[in-house]
Amino acid sequence: MPNARAYHLTRRGILAAGGALGLGVALAACGKDDTENGGSGKGSAKDAGPWSFKDDRGTTAEAKATPKNIVAFTGTAAALYDYGIQVKGVFGPTETPEGKPDVQAGDMDISKLEILGNVWGEFNVEKYAALAPELLVTDMWEKNALWYVPDQSKDKILKLAPSVALKAAEINMPAALARRAQLAESLGADLKSKQFADAKARFEQAAERLRKAAKARPGIKVLIGSGSADLFYISSPERPTDLKYFKELGVDIITPSKLDATGWFEELSWENAAKYEADIIMMDNRTGTLQPGDLAKSKPTWAGLPAVKAGQVIPRVTEPIYSYAKCAPILEDLAKAIENAKKVA
Repeated sequence: MPNARAYHLTRRGILAAGGALGLGVALAACGKDDTENGGSGKGSAKDAGPWSFKDDRGTTAEAKATPKNIVAFTGTAAALYDYGIQVKGVFGPTETPEGKPDVQAGDMDISKLEILGNVWGEFNVEKYAALAPELLVTDMWEKNALWYVPDQSKDKILKLAPSVALKAAEINMPAALARRAQLAESLGADLKSKQFADAKARFEQAAERLRKAAKARPGIKVLIGSGSADLFYISSPERPTDLKYFKELGVDIITPSKLDATGWFEELSWENAAKYEADIIMMDNRTGTLQPGDLAKSKPTWAGLPAVKAGQVIPRVTEPIYSYAKCAPILEDLAKAIENAKKVA
């Protein structure tokens, strides 16, 4: 995404990250590819020694003791939770309009969390300060832009506690997973536990299954889409962590021919939804995007797509929860879809 758009986001820019964001959410994120820098791990939840962690901006967060009052972007908080690290507050999609946990909340009990903001642009600085935060953690999709930390209040927010920002684009899924695990370990997670070993082994087995499925079915083409009322967004596989990894494993992902200026996706009117022939469609599962059931009722061109008629549409976890336990099923589901797909395009 061009630098000019990294800080001045239009409605179209809001729809950029990972393919297309739902209504009321937006792009703002990133970092420096630094998967080797890791956390220095000085101290843990069991001792009071100094703590530090070098993030993907190249910034080192430091504290006199391992942070315990942690506030994080919801999806990142959910990943930390899977490693046994609980946060005090969250910001980002956490609760649906029906009062249920958002997909990005993972296994967290949201009733026990202080929700500082539930949609793009919301971040209650007063509530944040009241939590006496010792660490802020979020993702980055574009360089030096912090995911779901509003620009207008960013300076106030960052003055209240050290911050860590981890890349959610430009690197592949294993690299993103490794970074969250490094952070969790620095905060006291036990990466030598059987639970961690089993989750990582399942992820690695899922990756191998997807590699074999892609190799066995080389003609199966996969389209990555996201639906809004007016447009069908087709994501490029070049930047998101999940799509980069799928390609590395051999999955034939369709690359749009006319990307918008951000380089993330191509916009199609629904009249032109059939521009690309696909055997499988992966559709953005985030709150605010139109789901296949909605599209079937309102978009005749959607219903006519070969993959749709064949029942070969699966969800795409556009913003993965970067724990091995949560990412393994993503690979397994895609592998299963490719293994069972009919050639329809």
